[in-house]
Amino acid sequence: SLRTLRTLLSNARCWDADSERSYQDLFERLDTNKDGKVDVAELREGLKAMGIFRQGAAQKIVSSGDQNKDGCLDFNEFTKYLKEHEKKLWLTFKSLDKNDDGRIDSSEIQQSLAELGIDVSREDTLKILQSMDIDGTMMVDWNEWREHFLLCPAHNLEEIIRYWKHSSVLDIGDSIAIPDEFTEEEKSTGGWWKQLVAGAVAGAVSRTGTAPLDRVKVFMQVHSSKANQISLLGGFKQMIVEGGVTSLWRGNGINVLKIAPETAIKFMAYEQYKRLLSSEGAKIETHQRFLAGSLAGATAQTAIYPMEVLKTRLTLRKTGQYAGMFDCAKKILRKEGVKAFYKGYVPNLLGILPYAGIDLAVYETLKNTWLAHYATDSANPGVLVLLGCGTISSTCGQLASYPLALVRTRMQAQASLEPSNQPSMSSLMKKIVAKDGVFGLYRGILPNFMKVIPAVSISYVVYEYMKSGLGISK
Repeated sequence: SLRTLRTLLSNARCWDADSERSYQDLFERLDTNKDGKVDVAELREGLKAMGIFRQGAAQKIVSSGDQNKDGCLDFNEFTKYLKEHEKKLWLTFKSLDKNDDGRIDSSEIQQSLAELGIDVSREDTLKILQSMDIDGTMMVDWNEWREHFLLCPAHNLEEIIRYWKHSSVLDIGDSIAIPDEFTEEEKSTGGWWKQLVAGAVAGAVSRTGTAPLDRVKVFMQVHSSKANQISLLGGFKQMIVEGGVTSLWRGNGINVLKIAPETAIKFMAYEQYKRLLSSEGAKIETHQRFLAGSLAGATAQTAIYPMEVLKTRLTLRKTGQYAGMFDCAKKILRKEGVKAFYKGYVPNLLGILPYAGIDLAVYETLKNTWLAHYATDSANPGVLVLLGCGTISSTCGQLASYPLALVRTRMQAQASLEPSNQPSMSSLMKKIVAKDGVFGLYRGILPNFMKVIPAVSISYVVYEYMKSGLGISK
């Protein structure tokens, strides 16, 4: 049936009497229960038969074509949607076809991607071409282009490339990833803030869901040593005995609260740094984007760092120690002064670079490996591959920066010791290694890794729900 659909589509030439007829054939094929309407389920099946497995594609086509809001498309709505979609595809095709020869070759794809600030190797562009090229000429003409995208809701180049944008919805509780890119269109239509809101809510839900593991991690980072071994279960037991089951969520409130200011500051700073680093009118290079992202992360961390200290203190608090967030802040201020709010700031800042750098490098490597070996039908890897790449790359980033995170948490936790006892970062590291060996720097890494997969899954699912709730389809 794939072949018949193909011939149908290739017969549906652009905007003429024939296209009505072939749209009719296509419509009848999709309308399996013959009720004169195509609903989401039927369209999903039809798309599957054509090898389009894009998450939410059918839903998106139906909701954008459905004028009388009855949840499915009748023939008129269907043809109207296809015609409008085809017009948009035609414009994208024309804008890609730089030399106006009616065909797109790999250099044109490469050039257009470069204009969007995306560096793609020659092999990758050939792969993208191959996925659309039917007759093996290694060039894509209008019919091939239109057939490839006609029933795929992506119609502009940015959307087509978004398949492979490093997905920033993965909130694994450590938000030092490089901020998301937004297209000019999203900035002008306000789509960007909806995405930020969706991301923040997803982060809040996923952090709350994995808070007990986070609390055990902080506990182990601060209290576990060779002399005082704390196991995962032992840590949970201790906490429940001390404060009941709800105590497992201590420190989660402020952890969720700090998402909003951090996201906003990071996003605004990122835009500013990008502007500063790239010359007027030129496209921003990958290394500049990485630098801008790291600087934006550092800026956001600096601004909200006192909240980080509060989070550690509140997470470690004993029952009845603080009445709440403000009480905790007041007591720290009174006892230890303003300086206490920036304890552990240096290792925290130093941790950003190895984390972001390794995260990005591993992600790019995995992505290119996937494209080289598995991208047969399309350049769209599907949700699982994207989430897998994102999870593995951020895990590698965490591995590299974990000792710094541990030292940071220790420094934040050390309540008003005598000023002479306040160890510096390097002396604390030396002390830990001398006492517990190198593994001492990796205390608490087990609960830390255990929370990665649930955190990623929760934040992805919530993000998808939020997106459809706010009406962003991407």
